Amino acid sequence: MLARLLYRDGLMLVVDKPAGLPVHRGPNGGEAFEDYFGALRFGLPRAPALAHRLDRDTSGCLVLGRHRKALALLGKLFKNGKVGKTYWAVVEGGPEADEGRIEIGLSKRDESRGWWMKADPHGLPSSTTWKVMGRDGSGHTWLALEPLTGRTHQLRVHCAETGFPIVGDSVYGNAPRNEGTPLHLHARAVTVPIAKNKPLVTVTAPVPEHMRELLSACGWREST
Repeated sequence: MLARLLYRDGLMLVVDKPAGLPVHRGPNGGEAFEDYFGALRFGLPRAPALAHRLDRDTSGCLVLGRHRKALALLGKLFKNGKVGKTYWAVVEGGPEADEGRIEIGLSKRDESRGWWMKADPHGLPSSTTWKVMGRDGSGHTWLALEPLTGRTHQLRVHCAETGFPIVGDSVYGNAPRNEGTPLHLHARAVTVPIAKNKPLVTVTAPVPEHMRELLSACGWREST
């Protein structure tokens, strides 16, 4: 956990979540990322707690509040859309334009599985901006995605519905289940206005190993 710590101050921590591990334990139990938060107390009586969520298969910046007051503040910032979030994705195909915005309403596909979403013109308004960062010439595009709303699986559904599903997405995209290709979606950076009279805090997570090959083919370099 200490090796995954990206940022620390008196109110919050930002850690680099690995892909394939849920942030919290589900109804069936099993290992969860929050099981290890006790190593990040740094002298406080309680372990930090989640200020938001990332999907099991999404890697990158995860914000934790260090105590109750901090969690309340961070919760309000996330709820009001004050936290900037940039994701990197490698998608199949890709848009013809260099940047744009997706406006597709979302609702639950199955009430018994609250995480399973669908495009719905009568659903919750959902907005995502995208920008092409590079293309590999053989059917993959590297996108920077910014969710302006925070719906469950928003980026995955938006990309799939717009015709360029995320590589490795076996739920909304074209990846076969249990194929082994990890989801190529990474929470690259967060920007948090944690204090009124101080500069914004921007934290960046390193590119995960499973995305390096396709990102490199699309023009990414270690210094990007």
